[in-house]
Amino acid sequence: MKKIVLILGVLTIAAGFTSAPTSAQEPVAASPAVAWSSAALRHPTDWYGSAEARRLAAIVIQHQSAEGGWPKNTDLFVPPRPDADPALNNTIDNGGTTQPLAFLARTIAAGDAESRAAFDRGLDYLLAAQQPNGGWAQFYPLRGGYHDQITYNDDAMVHVMELLRDVGDGAAPYAFVDEGRRERARQAVARGVETLLKTQVRRDGVLTGWCAQHDAQTLAPAWARRFEPPSLSGQESVGIVRFLMSLPAPRPDVVAAVDGAVAWLESAALHDTTEVFVTDAQGRRDRILAPKPGARIWARFYDLEDGRPIYIGRDSIIRRDLMQIEHERRNGYRYVGEWPETLLIRDYPAWKATLHDRA
Repeated sequence: MKKIVLILGVLTIAAGFTSAPTSAQEPVAASPAVAWSSAALRHPTDWYGSAEARRLAAIVIQHQSAEGGWPKNTDLFVPPRPDADPALNNTIDNGGTTQPLAFLARTIAAGDAESRAAFDRGLDYLLAAQQPNGGWAQFYPLRGGYHDQITYNDDAMVHVMELLRDVGDGAAPYAFVDEGRRERARQAVARGVETLLKTQVRRDGVLTGWCAQHDAQTLAPAWARRFEPPSLSGQESVGIVRFLMSLPAPRPDVVAAVDGAVAWLESAALHDTTEVFVTDAQGRRDRILAPKPGARIWARFYDLEDGRPIYIGRDSIIRRDLMQIEHERRNGYRYVGEWPETLLIRDYPAWKATLHDRA
């Protein structure tokens, strides 16, 4: 019945738009992409040993803070501006710190000894940034407010743990890391895994997913920005599940966490529904939910109590209909997506098969 109500509501709303929907896979207007973020880790292996790669590595290092971190949303292939705020150069958000470390690791593995000291400082920064709760906050040193919460948002903590996992394993391109740091990385990952397990939300005693942020003290789901409420996340839960699935010889509690989250994601899908772009009555590009037989999508936020999708704009009022969110937020934030699809139809079944083979 809930699914029918959703689709009927979409049909009623969509009737007020003047043009046919287009694919929701089109690029969404957002912050302009920088050359750094799109190109840094995508070159052939041999390129990282080139003079050009070393020149760019030297510029990347110029952006490193005194504490050892790097900023987000910055073209690190361009020298930093003299008026850049150094307080913003210490984040794991949007690839901050983890991406530059991964880039420098590639040049070091290709023979760039001059970048080694900066890499070690950055790795030490990540290890120092792990909080007593086992998680990582968005910024370190801590800045207060929601920035200090355990940050799963946009896979920030997962990216840290992926890098530390590879460092601890001595995987390429991190084979050059000394054993002392590799051991610290392994210990940090182990503590992080415990935090992932502790923060998984149970509803009526059943394991479900995770919130995008969890309270640094209580580990409970927590607010972030005004339009990011305590909730179950249809996006961030996917990255956490994928990380847990990457662990070798997973313990029974890790397997249970993955199984519980996957079952919840299956149950949370919005069936026969898709996201499309349209032109509204004012001539603006807009996104709506529309019926599509056989399709399914997921909400970014689900109510912690009843498990239903919720939508919330800058007024921080929780709503049940995406079209009640202001146009600016509806088109500037991803409230729905297909994030779990490949996990559910391909990767999770393959992972379960490997567990069966090991048994």
